Amino acid sequence: MNIILATKNTTPIIGQISTIMGFIMDGIYRLLNMIGIQNIGLCIIIFSIIIYLLMTPLQYKQQKFSKLSAVMNPELQKVQKKYQGKKDQASMQKMQEETQAVYAKYGVSPTGSCLQLAIQLPILWALWQVIYKIPAYVESVRVIFTEAVDKIVAVSGYTDIIQNFMTENAMARVRLIMGEDGLATKNSIIDFLYSLSPAQWEKLSSMSEFSSFSSTIDTTAEKISRMQNFLGLNIAEQPMYYIRNVLAGGSIILAIVAIMIPVLSWATQMISIKLMPQPAQTADDTNAMAGSMKTMNTVMPLMSAVFCFTFPVGLGIYWISSAVVRSVQQVVINKQLDKTDINELISENMKKMEEKRTKEGLPPQKITNQAHQSVRNINSARNEKGVTADSSEKTKKIEQAYEKSKSAKAGSITAKANLVRDYNERNAKKK
Repeated sequence: MNIILATKNTTPIIGQISTIMGFIMDGIYRLLNMIGIQNIGLCIIIFSIIIYLLMTPLQYKQQKFSKLSAVMNPELQKVQKKYQGKKDQASMQKMQEETQAVYAKYGVSPTGSCLQLAIQLPILWALWQVIYKIPAYVESVRVIFTEAVDKIVAVSGYTDIIQNFMTENAMARVRLIMGEDGLATKNSIIDFLYSLSPAQWEKLSSMSEFSSFSSTIDTTAEKISRMQNFLGLNIAEQPMYYIRNVLAGGSIILAIVAIMIPVLSWATQMISIKLMPQPAQTADDTNAMAGSMKTMNTVMPLMSAVFCFTFPVGLGIYWISSAVVRSVQQVVINKQLDKTDINELISENMKKMEEKRTKEGLPPQKITNQAHQSVRNINSARNEKGVTADSSEKTKKIEQAYEKSKSAKAGSITAKANLVRDYNERNAKKK
């Protein structure tokens, strides 16, 4: 069951991010209102564009990591294959060391991609919260219901009246939240009112229990319906309502527009998926894994289309607008990544790693030498099996980058680390 709540999300981190996004959404509505536009659907589109544009740097970093992964994965797979079936502690330790050496060679962290996702997921979840709970975060929308809510809660037995109304109209997406007195809270009454369709507003206004303030209900309905109108559709209504309404003599044009919501949701998400860089398949990839990924990329957009038929139009607008923004964003990122040389990317990562170690007071040469020696051993084994000259050239360039760190001032931490390195190398040669 899908539940709409007017109360803000209180989950740590997500709740705080949602509140910030709510200010942005409310600001968008106020700016549009200043030029005479009161439209929640348009606010959702602009809001989606702004948030996804702000997330572009995170997307770019994640996909830079993916580009490096395409180069690293064959090397990582060779390390795994080398120690396949070996479960003793010494072999496991060597495999871990050689794996870390590959990551160090390319100047990245094994958790690099996970970190970007860990940052993005709370933002995306908070974005969903704001879209799904407009009155909770957009004060300009919330105040419209204030007068009607105050009069409803003054009616004796209002909780049971509303619950019966929800049951009769099959409003499964909304539930009332009870306060300590056992009565529905004002926030949940706002939830209830915000989710009403135009036809349900008319039913509510005609109820005898609310007849004394039916004009207030009608005025509220007129205001919110105007704000919820998008291309003739009410964003609180389901596309399926307009399709069924054709049989009762409703507008065919509105039914066609309503059908386009699920269709565009599917189409835009498919385009977004197609634009995403696809990982190169190797001989070690299993058919089952490739098949499951292909199935997921096909099924997920179809599921969103099916959901769109029975979800409010507003959510469909959000899915479409966000998929369009992601697609444009992906085209720009793809062009930028195509211009990026892999060796420059590695040098950039190595420089950042060295700067980070310097800030932590660690000698940069200590780790780079270990990575240099370990990766050279790995590459030696690979060259014996016929590694291309292009790969050797890349390794040579990386080795040159390591050599630059040798020019350190006498007495510095790096110079002392170099002395320790030279000492270890001389002892290794004696052995």
